[in-house]
Amino acid sequence: MPSSETKETLEAEVARLTDKAEIVDALYRFAAGQDLKDQALFESAFSTAATLDFTSPAARFGATIPVMQGRMNIREAVFSAISKLDTTHTVTNPRIILQGDTAKLSALVEAQHVLREDPGKHLLLKNIYLVDLSREGSVWLITAMTIDNIWFSGEATVLFGN
Repeated sequence: MPSSETKETLEAEVARLTDKAEIVDALYRFAAGQDLKDQALFESAFSTAATLDFTSPAARFGATIPVMQGRMNIREAVFSAISKLDTTHTVTNPRIILQGDTAKLSALVEAQHVLREDPGKHLLLKNIYLVDLSREGSVWLITAMTIDNIWFSGEATVLFGN
């Protein structure tokens, strides 16, 4: 029979691993919401006052966009940008620093953007995502996300227009 100390240690480890899975799930909801065109799923990834900073990749292509602020504004901006696109996002290499009810997540995300009406035109981005999260009740939500582009292939006009 395990000691009460061993049982507490095991319960703490299970809770830590559960938190880590739920933290990564917030990023999965962000990605899958776009790919499935599911705005409710997408919104479920963010806190009400979240920020999304896509300024670095935009600047790389000569575009200027502000940091998006607020879950609803983020949804509007992202779904407007991808309205004519099919997208796929692949999330890999998640690394998490867990600090009580807050966490920091970094991950590599490959984001393919294809013009629905002209599938030969695409923009493939390989990005590093830096994400701050907080626990709200039993759910982990993104409070701030910064996206930095590592490399790309294709045409910037697919995502950023002329």
